[in-house]
Amino acid sequence: MSLRKWIKHSVLAASLIGLSGTALAEEFRIGFQKYGTFTILKARGTLEPRLKALGVDVRWIEFPAGPQLLEGLNVGSIDFGTVGEAPPIFAQAAGADLLYVANEPPAPISEAIVVPKHSNIKRVADLKGKRVVLNKGSNVHYLLVKALEKAGLKYTDVETVFLPPADARAAFERGAVDAWVIWDPFLAAAEKQIGARILADGKGLVANHQFFLAARPYAAKRPDVIKVLLDELDKTDAWSSQNQKQASALLAPVLGLDPAIVDLAVARYSYGVTPVTDKVAAEQQKIADVFYALKLIPKPIEIKRALWKPQS
Repeated sequence: MSLRKWIKHSVLAASLIGLSGTALAEEFRIGFQKYGTFTILKARGTLEPRLKALGVDVRWIEFPAGPQLLEGLNVGSIDFGTVGEAPPIFAQAAGADLLYVANEPPAPISEAIVVPKHSNIKRVADLKGKRVVLNKGSNVHYLLVKALEKAGLKYTDVETVFLPPADARAAFERGAVDAWVIWDPFLAAAEKQIGARILADGKGLVANHQFFLAARPYAAKRPDVIKVLLDELDKTDAWSSQNQKQASALLAPVLGLDPAIVDLAVARYSYGVTPVTDKVAAEQQKIADVFYALKLIPKPIEIKRALWKPQS
């Protein structure tokens, strides 16, 4: 090796070594949205020291909704994230190389179809011919399908308008749409701040699981990191379920919402982190089949092909 090459190599090596003499930490990039116990984990800060011990730094990256988050995972800008039931189905249909690693219990009342306070729409059947806004590919997409079905309407009986939550609320407030399908804490904020009235929530219609997903290449490379994350998530869920007021206090400044709004949202969350069972996978497959039948996704998919099976 020439002197010039040796110097270049030495400078590069030195740049990867900190003053402490340890190698530069690897980065674990986590996608999150402003809701749920994942955000509580971020606020508590208990994950970072545990992963630091493994030589891993945590970087949290915010997304407005699940579909956008999984697009980030698909293009390689994050390694892990949390979303509802529908986004991974759309992502898997689009070719995303993702894995379901765990889920939380059902939380059906954490999402709902709402109408303005003084709307003359009194039941879901009254939505026929109306404009309904939602975030395409989010959990609420399936809620709308099932609510219409129960009311004897077809999906095509309403005019769907696809907007992310902030834009959807603006359209809802100015009367550009007749109804909005949305999840907490946006749901709680709409109820408390503008008097939005719940037409139907997910109870009896959908499970509304929260899933934790990893990029398949990352899960294969660092299953140890994912196991630590899931352990901390489980501890955070257990703490949050027993300390909802404290959880709200942590979330309120992160969400930028009044404590009363956050209290309502936190009370509707579900708590507990478990591996994805055959039963949950079958429920997820049913949603995927419905979306394919409605031509909302371009091809059929198999959920079982995207289940994480870590080595013990």
